Amino acid sequence: MTQAELRLCSLLLQEHFGEIVEKVGNSLLRTGPRPLRLLVGDTGLLPDQVKKALCVLIQHNLVRYEVQPRGSVEYEARSERILRILRYPRYIYTAKTLYGDPGELLVEELLLHGHLPMSCAVARVADRLTETMEDGKTMDYTEVSSTFVRLADTHFIQRCPIVPESPWNTKAPPPPAPALAIAEKDMYIVPRLSLVGKGKRRHSCDEEEEREHKAKKQKQEVGNSETPPDDGIYWQVNLERFHQHFRDQALVSAVASRMDQTSSEVVRTMLRMSEVTTASGASHTQPLSSNEIFRSLPAGYNIGKQVLDQYLALLADDPLEFVGKSGESGGGTYSVKVTWGSGVSWAPPSPLPHPSLMPLFLHRFGSRCARIFRLLLRKKHLEQKQVEDFAMIPAKEAKDMLYQMLSENLVSLQEIPKTPDHAPSRTFYLYTVNVMAAARMLLHRCYKSVANLMERRQHEMRENKRLLEKSQRVEAILASMQATGAEVAQLHEVEEMITGPERQQLENLKRNVNKIDASENQVDETIFVLESFIESTMKRT
Repeated sequence: MTQAELRLCSLLLQEHFGEIVEKVGNSLLRTGPRPLRLLVGDTGLLPDQVKKALCVLIQHNLVRYEVQPRGSVEYEARSERILRILRYPRYIYTAKTLYGDPGELLVEELLLHGHLPMSCAVARVADRLTETMEDGKTMDYTEVSSTFVRLADTHFIQRCPIVPESPWNTKAPPPPAPALAIAEKDMYIVPRLSLVGKGKRRHSCDEEEEREHKAKKQKQEVGNSETPPDDGIYWQVNLERFHQHFRDQALVSAVASRMDQTSSEVVRTMLRMSEVTTASGASHTQPLSSNEIFRSLPAGYNIGKQVLDQYLALLADDPLEFVGKSGESGGGTYSVKVTWGSGVSWAPPSPLPHPSLMPLFLHRFGSRCARIFRLLLRKKHLEQKQVEDFAMIPAKEAKDMLYQMLSENLVSLQEIPKTPDHAPSRTFYLYTVNVMAAARMLLHRCYKSVANLMERRQHEMRENKRLLEKSQRVEAILASMQATGAEVAQLHEVEEMITGPERQQLENLKRNVNKIDASENQVDETIFVLESFIESTMKRT
């Protein structure tokens, strides 16, 4: 794990869970798997604090535990899962785009709490949607639960592993930690619940306290006789399914930019038909016949069967191999190739994972270095004299640029000796692009960029802390006065507690924070492309 990743993980844990959880998580990231005793000694925290921090991290799938042969339990941080916190806004926005407000809030609640039962998640979302509705309108539980079922059917959410039932006649002592497991066929089965009810609005503080007191009293009277219908069945967000959706969207956009909109719609239909049956790490989707694709095309696309066959043939014959064809009987079957990389994939002709990464080279090294880099990507191996001739760059400048990229590990130098003694005068020196090293270097810089953005946002918030607290107090006073029916003059008088320069400073702060948030999301898109490219390349090799 690099220092940039460690720094970014620490910042994410501190921002979302606080200093104590960050200290425990940082200790696990630095030292690797450790038992509770060593973890308490390394962090200097109280045992109860470390236990509660571990509970939070395990709740959010950021830490895993394993029972050792001698009976001790070791805890290990999942750095790749911690880095996914950066992508939470994108998951939530995707759920909103596909399933509307109920889908957005369901995914948000599951990400916020780590995992929840279906009944609890539906009730929370219904209450939140009711708060945003007009007076007299409420959100019914059935509408939210139907969205929950659709999310499970499309595998965007999945059931959490549970403790398997042990035989009644066993007399063996319980293990130090439970071993959780779940069958793959059960991961997306939604229990049949009759959730009847409507969302509730929040009341004033006094009414809320009174209601909570009554609820606690009723709970004590009833005892533990009543349990939720889905007690013990917890749900979590399936992040790999979201990544598969992001990959499919990138593939559809690539087809649309290279060919036309109809071709992209054909590919989109094929991806939609096999989105649930295709594994996240598969190199291609499930084979489909042209008749199946034709029947599944959207109603708005009035293209004939022959035209569809022509589009499929064009996609299969394209050099980028968007679609692969197998067999000839019955017209053959088609599958979409979804491997990131070059050669056998839909990626750009260059081995770079995405053409949008070239601006990074333009910004850091200039247009001439970018020209040399593109040339080496195309020609694979070139001598220095050939680079000068093909790129039409003076010898001294070309030499300096090649050495600069060589020092950054973007290009590598390969020696091909003519004689066994490796004499320099009888040796070819060929420059070539180290694609994996370039991708890893860019990924490392992206991690550093996101960490710098997060620290900059925290600095902005610290510098304006007193002004933000004052603004929050004024907003709370205004909300309470509006609830009690205060006059317009009184509200205006409270609003004037924030002066004009302070209001301008707040607007500048809001604008800067929004820019930083947007930059984080843009860098995360690049991180996703680079991580997917590196992962698929490692699988192929």
